[in-house]
Amino acid sequence: YTTRPIGDAVDRRLWVTCLSISSRPAFTPVGGSWSGSRPAGGSWTGSRPPCTPTWGTWTRSTCTHAGGSWIRPVGFDTGVKTYNSLTRRKEPLILTRDRVATWYSCGPTVYDHAHLGHACSYVRFDILQRILSRVFGVSVVHALVITDIDDKIIKRSQEENMSPTILARIYEEEFKKDMLSLKVLPPTVYLRVTENVPQIVAFIERIVANGHAYPTQKGDVYFDIRSIGQRYGKFSGSVSLPSESADSDKRDSRDFALWKAAKPGEPSWDSPWGGGRPGWHIECSTIASSVFGSQLDIHSGGVDLAFPHHENEVAQSEAYHRCPQWGNYFLHSGHLHLKGSAEKMSKSLKNFITIKEFLRSYSAHEFRMFCLLTKYRSAIDFSEGSMLAARSQLGALVTFDQGAQAYLRGQLPCPPLDPDRLWDKLAEVKGQVLDALADDFDTPRAVHAVMDLVSHGNRQLQPVAEADGAARSPAVVGAVLAYVRELFGLLGVDLLDRQGLSGSSPVVVDTVVEQLCQFRSRVRSFALAPWEAPPPQGPGSASARPRTRPDRLPLLEACDALRKDLAPAGVLIKDRGATSTWELTRRAAPEKDQDQD
Repeated sequence: YTTRPIGDAVDRRLWVTCLSISSRPAFTPVGGSWSGSRPAGGSWTGSRPPCTPTWGTWTRSTCTHAGGSWIRPVGFDTGVKTYNSLTRRKEPLILTRDRVATWYSCGPTVYDHAHLGHACSYVRFDILQRILSRVFGVSVVHALVITDIDDKIIKRSQEENMSPTILARIYEEEFKKDMLSLKVLPPTVYLRVTENVPQIVAFIERIVANGHAYPTQKGDVYFDIRSIGQRYGKFSGSVSLPSESADSDKRDSRDFALWKAAKPGEPSWDSPWGGGRPGWHIECSTIASSVFGSQLDIHSGGVDLAFPHHENEVAQSEAYHRCPQWGNYFLHSGHLHLKGSAEKMSKSLKNFITIKEFLRSYSAHEFRMFCLLTKYRSAIDFSEGSMLAARSQLGALVTFDQGAQAYLRGQLPCPPLDPDRLWDKLAEVKGQVLDALADDFDTPRAVHAVMDLVSHGNRQLQPVAEADGAARSPAVVGAVLAYVRELFGLLGVDLLDRQGLSGSSPVVVDTVVEQLCQFRSRVRSFALAPWEAPPPQGPGSASARPRTRPDRLPLLEACDALRKDLAPAGVLIKDRGATSTWELTRRAAPEKDQDQD
């Protein structure tokens, strides 16, 4: 998933090499040449056709004119209904290509550490992509852009007295490591804004040529909102026309920058309008179009990006392609809030917890469970209580997993099970989970159904002292265990990853070792309790001296063996008379190894 400049070669690798897709995309990337037959009717100019020469003059399954309303795509029905921000309701998720979803994500602006707000959004959409691919059999071609030039990057680089390029690379690499530590699958391709400035300039030129943008005497280029009339406002609704000040170089205050004229001391690139750099919104439209052409299945991002970022993306992309619908589905995730705060977690608000800080206390699997317990569109409160609830749910799954394994090995004697009831419950839950995931990826409902299955299994796997040769039912227990593991595995929670479930959290390790050592100390104290032996018989015998009871010597031997066995694992226990102390001798090594990955 290394970053590469976009162009025809990368696009072909995405469509042919990466996913072995035999058919070419319906539209060629920006700057490419048209290799298919011209559709009946209509005409075009230039080396390749735009989506349509004038909006709505010809019809194609991936570009259909239907006025200003949402156009239901024609193609492959995934069987999923998802909430589409364009329509503000659930719509059938229909892809323009058979079992292939083109997916574009707004990536981070890399000027600081990634925080839990970022983590929540990326983990949630990672879960959605896993569901699409592993439950509904859809190959996801995912492109994510890294914004590596921006006002905030320039400002931070000046504060740090370093090159904006170096600053952006440092935080880009940190972001990628953070995503790996959270078990987020990397996109098909990462792309950088600075490596695609020529494509962005060409994209702006076409928008200007199409009559939807204008340069100013200062060297800026603005998108002309009035040129598209009522087409603007798909996310924000109707927007009134505010008055403009006399000295403004905009035609309308809503107009937004496609190209920013260079300022002294800032990075700049050549363009027909003079030196400068891209605006924020144009980078996403250009790069998404360069990879996917003039039709995109799914666009995702945080709900705060809907307006103005995604609103402006849609406007300029449809103006470029002259197509009434560029992106078919927009999915937005809810904000992460610190409990008790109405503000979202944000770098600009300085109210964030970095991902690295978080992972010192909790594991990636625990955070993923935290995300699974709420709908991806909902705002979510982060607190110690909510994380402990996620940890408890995960612990219940691990406990069932261990109990079921013990039963399958014959180590857990139980009363006779009711296999028919378990088989029926398993079939019922499978149906409930599939229905929940097909209903706008409703993971809370799916998790609740599985936890009900686990509770049902636990009630039957009640240990008894003697099983009295009761008939065993390993087939159904094995099937339930396999389903629970498989489902959470495809959601990104590996129940077999014992270290990832708990061992990666130092707080959890400390708690377990402390409790273990306290228990050992109590056993030693009991074993070492003074005991006066019966006094020796006969005149002149010495007085009895306290000594260890012979029947408690095995307890001391067991305590010594435990101390010896824990030493290779990095737990050093030191007995100091009747008390003991402990320390971990191998904590720094795993963190160093992780940083080197």
